[in-house]
Amino acid sequence: MTAIPTPPRPDSPSSWPSSSRAERPSASRAEPPSASRTAALDALTLLGLPLLAALVLPAAFAGGGTRRWFGGRAENQRAEAQAAKDAAAEAFYELDTAQRDLRISIETISTVDDSPAARRAAADFEALGRRIDEASHRYISAVDAHDLDRDDLEASAAASARAELTRAKDELGQVKGDLDRFAEGLGPLLGKAETQLARLAPAVERARQSLLAASNALDAVRASGLRADDLAARLAALAPELTRLNQGAGRHGVAQTLERAERVSREAEAIRTEAERLPERAAEIDHRLVSLRTRAQALTTRAGQVEPVLSELRRRFTLACWQDLQHVPDHAADHIRQAEQKLTEARAAREEQRWADATALLSTARALLNSTDEAVSAAGDRLRRLNAVQKDPKEEIERTRFAIRDAQRLAMAGRHTPDPRHARPLDDSVARLERAIGTLEEGRHPDYWHFLTETEAVRRTVARVVAQIREERGTAAH
Repeated sequence: MTAIPTPPRPDSPSSWPSSSRAERPSASRAEPPSASRTAALDALTLLGLPLLAALVLPAAFAGGGTRRWFGGRAENQRAEAQAAKDAAAEAFYELDTAQRDLRISIETISTVDDSPAARRAAADFEALGRRIDEASHRYISAVDAHDLDRDDLEASAAASARAELTRAKDELGQVKGDLDRFAEGLGPLLGKAETQLARLAPAVERARQSLLAASNALDAVRASGLRADDLAARLAALAPELTRLNQGAGRHGVAQTLERAERVSREAEAIRTEAERLPERAAEIDHRLVSLRTRAQALTTRAGQVEPVLSELRRRFTLACWQDLQHVPDHAADHIRQAEQKLTEARAAREEQRWADATALLSTARALLNSTDEAVSAAGDRLRRLNAVQKDPKEEIERTRFAIRDAQRLAMAGRHTPDPRHARPLDDSVARLERAIGTLEEGRHPDYWHFLTETEAVRRTVARVVAQIREERGTAAH
């Protein structure tokens, strides 16, 4: 866009934009008498002529630099034209200042924002700039076309100058108004851009400080004898990002630089945190190695007790009561061997400071020991529950009947008849419990395990019905 020349402030006539002709003092100002005029006045005084008569005949003795006398109307027109020129110059100056300020705002938005709205704003500003150039050209042409300090300026010429300068001022004012309205509409875009720019320098500085903190943390870890090679590699991978940050937003864009700075800060902070925690992590791995090794030894002892439990189950109860447990000893021994192998590998990884590998191997060993613990415990728990129900099944029966009755009361609360969706599964549960009780009277060796699994299934069904009733009533209440 063609930049508008900035005129000086309208402080003196010589400051206004004009043609190459130099501005002269206004005709309203008195000029010092010339030497010839002074001599003539002295001669008239010596001849005895009154001084007043000498003063009213200036044309007879006029020297260079004096103006002709045109009367009050011409001088008034000259003054009005000069006032119009002053007003136009003020409008020109205000428009130029507003355009310069708005150009800074547009450049700010364009630097940060590449959205369609931002591009449209830049295009609109360019269009306004062309209108400003045209109005400014007409103003400068009007100023150049009229020399208001000319000696022989006539009233008609002064009036024409005043009219033309007034039109130029009005056009400048109209464009200024459009420029102001355009500037008001830029508020959201400019606010967003300024916010991002305000975030830029702090974000880049945070990224630099985060990288420095991560580097210092790694140095401290290495000084303690830990290598932290994986963390060092991750930190080295951030070096190109730091280079791009140092190159600045002018090369990579504000939005991209902000995103890069925030990402570098996050990753560097994660490296610093892991580095500072590394000694603690090493100690934790050492503790878990010892703990899981001790647990494996304890499970080895417990697994050796499963066979006697199975032997008693085989002797006292039917096949269905223990068939699913007969492989527990073999599985337990196999899982313990696998867990011990993983612990050995974890120890080697710890010595080589492969922290991630050591952690993963320890997790695998723990999972193997957990499953073994559950299987070994299941055998003993099975024998305990079968003993209890064989001695007195009434407790299990009453526990299940209480759950059914409680659900039936809830289903009837506030109703004359239960909802079939609730009543049907509860009635089926009653029948299922009665059938399970009936199996206890079949033969000398009832299937107590079947009885227990049936009562558990009945209680699960009842619990689902209770949850459904409460959920439906809670929804209705809201």
